[in-house]
Amino acid sequence: MGYIWDLLANMGCLFLFVNLLLFSLKFRGNGKAYKIFTVYLLVVLAVQLPSFFLKSLHINNLFLSHFYFLGQFIFLGLFYKSLFTNLLQKKIINIGFVCCFIILGIQYSLDTSLVFRFNLFEIFLTSFLLIIYSVFHFYNMLSDKKEFYYINIGIMLYLFGSTILFFVGNLTALMSAEMSKITWVTNALLYVVYQLFIVFEWYKSFSKKTIQLGK
Repeated sequence: MGYIWDLLANMGCLFLFVNLLLFSLKFRGNGKAYKIFTVYLLVVLAVQLPSFFLKSLHINNLFLSHFYFLGQFIFLGLFYKSLFTNLLQKKIINIGFVCCFIILGIQYSLDTSLVFRFNLFEIFLTSFLLIIYSVFHFYNMLSDKKEFYYINIGIMLYLFGSTILFFVGNLTALMSAEMSKITWVTNALLYVVYQLFIVFEWYKSFSKKTIQLGK
């Protein structure tokens, strides 16, 4: 099971690197949302590489998870904000930023040990807000252009699935090490699927022509 997780994790990182290269190719020719998403890919890769390195040395790398989840929350939040034209939806994202960081700031001040382990509440809060933004974007696309349609599907599937898996994995780890491994393998598979949605989006929307996207 560990071998399968390593394989899927490496595949996910490889696809992430490929996606960053593809999106970087047309960075200048596209709009704000495209540029923010490209930076998001860079930030995620910048967190994953040292995480893999520390893991190979058997050094605790859980503190990097906070950079991953908060970085994801910030840049995907800005990504959706740049796509939205509805002022209320933009305000909801602004309120989400403020509330999220205030709540997490209070939590970490009360329990500093969370810095060195997974913070399930952090995962839930940031993912839940991004899922809401994803739903907003699906709603907007009913009457507007289908910008970043496949990426939005990938974000929704990955965040919804991984959030459930993290909570289930935390519970099953107390009962069965094997069940915990299955959870991690499934999460790694979800991440690969997410990256494939990003590849498909680039191929469908950007590989043959340059489009101005975002606001």
